[in-house]
Amino acid sequence: MKSDIDIAHETNMKPVIEIGSILGIRQDDLELFGKYKAKLPIRLIEEDKVRKNKLVLVTAITPTPAGEGKTTTSIGLAQALNKLGKKATVVLREPSLGPVFGIKGGATGGGYSQVLPMEDINLHFTGDISAVEKAHNLLAALIDNNIQNLKYSLGIDPRTIKWKRVIDMNERSLRNIIIGLGGQKQGIPRETGFDITAASEVMAILCLSRNIADLKERFGKIFIGYTYDDKPVFARDLKAHGAMAALMKDAIKPNLVQTTEGTPAIIHGGPFGNIAQGTNSIIATKMGLTFSDYVITEAGFASELGAEKFFDIKCQAADLSPQAVVLVTTIRALKYHGNVKLKELDIPNTEAVIKGLENFEKHIENIQCFNFNPVVAINKFISDTDEEIKIVKNKCNELGIKVSICEAWEKGSNGTIDLANKVVETVNNYNGHFKPLYSIEQPIEEKIETIALKLYGAKDIEYSIEAKVDIQNIKELGLDKMPICMAKTQKSLSDDQYKRGRPKDYILKIRKVEFAAGAGFIIPISGTIMRMPGLSAIPAAEAIDIDIEGNIIGLY
Repeated sequence: MKSDIDIAHETNMKPVIEIGSILGIRQDDLELFGKYKAKLPIRLIEEDKVRKNKLVLVTAITPTPAGEGKTTTSIGLAQALNKLGKKATVVLREPSLGPVFGIKGGATGGGYSQVLPMEDINLHFTGDISAVEKAHNLLAALIDNNIQNLKYSLGIDPRTIKWKRVIDMNERSLRNIIIGLGGQKQGIPRETGFDITAASEVMAILCLSRNIADLKERFGKIFIGYTYDDKPVFARDLKAHGAMAALMKDAIKPNLVQTTEGTPAIIHGGPFGNIAQGTNSIIATKMGLTFSDYVITEAGFASELGAEKFFDIKCQAADLSPQAVVLVTTIRALKYHGNVKLKELDIPNTEAVIKGLENFEKHIENIQCFNFNPVVAINKFISDTDEEIKIVKNKCNELGIKVSICEAWEKGSNGTIDLANKVVETVNNYNGHFKPLYSIEQPIEEKIETIALKLYGAKDIEYSIEAKVDIQNIKELGLDKMPICMAKTQKSLSDDQYKRGRPKDYILKIRKVEFAAGAGFIIPISGTIMRMPGLSAIPAAEAIDIDIEGNIIGLY
């Protein structure tokens, strides 16, 4: 069986100017990055077309550590819609180098449903994530420079600084560090640390901004800490927002590439779904909706994470409303939630599949909370048996939910035609509008409780003393009327990564509450979730290499 990278190498890509012409974009409007990549100017977005065309969200049940194939399914679905004569574009997030070199590998789909050029997209791409990193760390440097320079100092109390540095790599040893050592001229010693770039507020702002002016204004709202006399300090007080926006001049423009079948793909922004909002940029989504009848997009991890944030944060900020939701499931994930060991997921086990349906049903209920009945896509693996698949199909029929076998990896568009037909039918029959889970005007505690009780299945919330102080500080700053962006493990519906299936009657623990004033959301941090992941025992990086001719190998 061919690997993803082998299939990518064998694909004859079209020049990106041809991909642009499919969408009706003139060559003069493309900002070329070589032959197969281009930036799209924001001025091309037309709001009347955005409102007219159709948006489809792809989410999933609680995944196994390797993921369940949302991106592959999204790409296969877009390709199939084009085969049916619809004008479709897939709009996705950019891969972070952390997962690429960590446990999950690349994030460009797989098999015959990939976005290309695969190596470029996975490794640096057009430099957007690097620009996010530089803009973020510029602010960090300006903060420490202001503390050091007594003549122009704002009087920032170093003990209150909330702004860490970021790096686009899984690096647990940088979570907590001390800087400024080495003497008086080297800075003021203080505790700080690193987050992964995907968790940066700059990344969140990039994905929620409407244009460069909005981006710059949001940068200015970034909260830094307090002065010694307890006055709040923001990035605008350091006059940092202009230079930060200048670094993002090109990064704010979405990227046009293609799939293995020549379907247009727009890729932009890369926030994780477990520690950030988990969706691509508003600009990218609106660009796709400007030039396509259908836009297929995905949100990170499962319905209680990426999908919830897609609806409650992104859709409300951008005034977007999808017409259909696809729920990706796999037999492997169902067995995983039936308490089967990872190494035994390829072994047929109908009892485990039946037990795992509890998790599956909960995600259907979650999507229904937003006023949708999902279309279920069973992402088929070679190890799946007909009997196991029948169990899922029967459950969907029992619940009155459309279901389709998806073979996007193996067959590309031919493996997702049935799914595409069911999505079109769903879109044509949808006359509703998504409903948010909560009102942003509600108190912080009520918003957190609504998410935890309705989507996670918790029975109550427990706040640490630190979290209670954090919430009080947010209220005193007048920033409590913002949506919630929960930081929670993606491995369970609960805050305990080891609780599989559908945990019930547990207490969700909130250990601290951060906020992103520029992005415009509040970040409760639950359980042991970290905003700087670590590498696995055998990271994917060990298999990645380059040959003497410059070809990347081992990337998947």
